[in-house]
Amino acid sequence: MLKNWKPLLALICLIWVIFGIFTFSKVGYQYIGKSYFQSENFQHELDNFQSELGPLVLNLPTTEDLKSKIVVTQSEIEEHRNRYGTLGVQVDNIKAQYAERIQEATNVNATELKTKLEKERDAKIKDITTNFGDDEHVRKKIQTQKEELVDKYIKTAQEEAKSFVKNNNHWSYELTNTESGKTFSSGNVSDSSAFKIKFTEQHPLTTWNISDNLNQIFYQTDLNFDTENLRETSDYTGIITISKKSAQAVDIMGGYNNFTTSQYIFFFIWLTSIVAAIFAWRERKEVLQMVQSLKGNEALEKMKIDYQIGLLLITAFMYMGASDTAYRSIVDVFYNNYVRYSMDWLFKIGALIVIAMLFFVQLIWLYNRVNTAQKLEENLKASYLWSLGESITDLFIDRSIALHSFVMIGAAFFGGGSLVASMLRGGGFPVLVLGICAMIGIPAMILFLSRMGYLNRIMKDTKDMAEGRLNRDVKVMGKSPLAGHAENLNHLREGVRTSMHEQAKSERLKTELITNVSHDLRTPLTSIITYTDLLKNPDITEEERKQYIHILDKKSERLKLLIEDLFEVSKMASGNMELHRTRVDLTQLVQQAVGEHEEDLAQAHLDLRMTKPHEPIYAYVDGQKWWRLIDNLIVNVLKYALEGTRVYVTLKRTAEGDAEFTVKNVAKYEISENADELFERFKRADASRHTEGSGLGLAIAQSIVDLHGARMSIEVDGDLFKVIVRIPAA
Repeated sequence: MLKNWKPLLALICLIWVIFGIFTFSKVGYQYIGKSYFQSENFQHELDNFQSELGPLVLNLPTTEDLKSKIVVTQSEIEEHRNRYGTLGVQVDNIKAQYAERIQEATNVNATELKTKLEKERDAKIKDITTNFGDDEHVRKKIQTQKEELVDKYIKTAQEEAKSFVKNNNHWSYELTNTESGKTFSSGNVSDSSAFKIKFTEQHPLTTWNISDNLNQIFYQTDLNFDTENLRETSDYTGIITISKKSAQAVDIMGGYNNFTTSQYIFFFIWLTSIVAAIFAWRERKEVLQMVQSLKGNEALEKMKIDYQIGLLLITAFMYMGASDTAYRSIVDVFYNNYVRYSMDWLFKIGALIVIAMLFFVQLIWLYNRVNTAQKLEENLKASYLWSLGESITDLFIDRSIALHSFVMIGAAFFGGGSLVASMLRGGGFPVLVLGICAMIGIPAMILFLSRMGYLNRIMKDTKDMAEGRLNRDVKVMGKSPLAGHAENLNHLREGVRTSMHEQAKSERLKTELITNVSHDLRTPLTSIITYTDLLKNPDITEEERKQYIHILDKKSERLKLLIEDLFEVSKMASGNMELHRTRVDLTQLVQQAVGEHEEDLAQAHLDLRMTKPHEPIYAYVDGQKWWRLIDNLIVNVLKYALEGTRVYVTLKRTAEGDAEFTVKNVAKYEISENADELFERFKRADASRHTEGSGLGLAIAQSIVDLHGARMSIEVDGDLFKVIVRIPAA
C-alpha cells in the first residue's frame, strides 16, 4: 500500500484541482479584488435601503399632493360605464336582482320592506341611467374611488415609514434635495464609518415618491389606476454611512467576518490547487497504472457498456452533489464553534474525495474499454440501447403493427392518466379524455387479444413445421400482417418440401453417379488388365499378339477420353475454365461442325436435314468451346438416334434477337425419366449402358452454355428428342 502513496496522492490532488476550479467558477468574481461591502449580499441590502428611503422618508407624499395628480381619462369613463354591459342589460339585471325579494315582501305583506327595496332598485336604475347620460357623473365616481385608494396608500406608507426608520437606524445619512435645497439627516455621518457612499451633483441619489413594495394597493380593485401620473423623482446629494459602532450593534460586522473568512478559505483552495495541479500532472502516468491495476474492472467489463455508463453518470451526479455541498458549507453556514465547523467541513471534503475517486476510477476504466474506434463500435453494438433501437426499428418494418402498438400504448397511457385525474380532481375534461380513450382503447384491446391468439396458433404451427410435420398448412385469417406471415410460412413449408424432394433426388443422382463412374472406368480398365495378362503368355501367336495390342490401344484410348472428359466437365463446373470470346459467324461454324459428321450420319442410316439462314448470324463466343458444344450434340445424335429416321439441325435468329441452334431426332431408346436429368454427369438415355461414350456429352455441353451465359433446354415428346440452345446475337 505504501508503494502506491504517490499515485494515490496525485489522484487526490487532481480531485482538489477540480474542486478549486469548481469553486472559482462559482464565486471567483465575488472574492477576487473585492471587499464585503462590494459583495452581492451587502449590495442587495444597500439597494433595498436606498429604494425605500425615498418614498418612505425623503419623498413621502401628502394626501393632497397625490390627489391633485389624479387624472380620469375618457377611456376610463367608458370602461366604467360599460363594465357590466349596455344600459338595457344593466337595468334588466337590477330589476331581476330585486324582483324576487320584492315579491317575497309582497307575499308576507311587508309593505315597508317592499317600499325600501323599490327605492333601492329605482335609485340604482337612476344612477346607471345617469352614468350613460352624464360623463361628469361618472368622472366624479371614479375620482372618489381613486382618492380612497390614495388615502389607503398614504396611511399604509406612514405606518411603513415608522417601521423603516426603526429597522434601519444603523444607517446614517445627510442628504440634500438638489431642487428644493431641503436637507434630511439621521445619525452622525462624521463618526468612524465601516461603510460610506457619497452622492454628488454628477452622480446624485435618485429616488421615487411611490414605494414599489406598496404599489399593489392601487391594483387591488377593478379600477384601472395608472400610477405613472402620481410618480415623480427627486435627486439628492450627500452621504450615506454605517458607523463601526452601529455595524457591531446590528451584526453587520458578522457578515463582514463571514465574508472575510470565506475569502481566505477560497484563496487557500485556489492557491493550493495550483500546486496540486503541478504534482498531479507529473504523476499522471503512475495514476493511470495504479487505476488499471485495481480489481473490479473485470466485473464492469462484463456489463453492457450502457449499464457502465449509467453507473458512471450516477457517480457523476453524486460527485457534483458532494462538490456543491462542500462549497455551500463554506459560503452559507458558520458556527461559533470553529472546531465543530472545521470537523463538519473536513467530513464533507472526505466524502467528496471518496466519491470523486470512484468517479475517476470508473472514467479511466471506461476509457480503456473504448479507447479505439473498433472497441467503441463493438461495445456500442453489444449495448442494450443499441438492441433496443434495433427492436424499435424492427417495429416499423410493418407499419400496421407499429400503428397498433402506438394506439394501444397511447390509449393505455392517456386513459390511465385521465382515470387517475378524474378520481383525484374530477372535472369534465379528464372524463372526456377517458371516454375517448375507452372508445379507442377497448376495440384496440379486443383486436390486440385476437391477434395474440392468432399469433399463438401460428407459433404452434411453426413448431410443428420445425419438428418435420409438413402435411398441414398454417391457417390464413384476414389480411393482417400476421396473416401475411402465415402465408409466408406456407410458402416456406412448400419450399422445405421441395428442398427435401430435391435433396432426395440429389442423393439418388449422386449414388447413380458413383455407380456409373465406377462402371465406365472399370469396363476399359478390366479389358486392359485382361489383355495385358494374355500378352504375358509366350505361347500366343504373332497375330493374336497384334490383336491384343489393338484392343489394348482401343481401351486405353477410351479410358483416356473418359478421364479427359471427366476433368473437363469438372473444370467447367468449378468456373476455372477461361473463355476467349470473339465475334464468330455461327452460320459458318455450324456448317463446318455438322459437315464433319455428314459421312458418319450417312453410315448410321440417318437422314440429315439442316436449315440455316443465308446471311451470317454473329455472336461473341469462344469458337473452340462452341465447336465442342455442336460436336457433342451431333455425336449424341449418332449414339442415340433411331436408324432410318431424319435428323433436323436448325440455326435461326429469333424475334427477341437471339441466335437459336436446334437439334431434333427420334430416339432409339425409350426416354422414360425426367429429361433434365440427362444433363447430369454419366447419365445416358441407354440405361443398360451398351453404347460407347463417357456419358458426359450433354453435361459438357451444358457447362459450355453456362460459361457463355446462354440457355440450353431439352424437350421430349414421346420418342422425339429435341435440344435447343439460345445465345444473344451480336
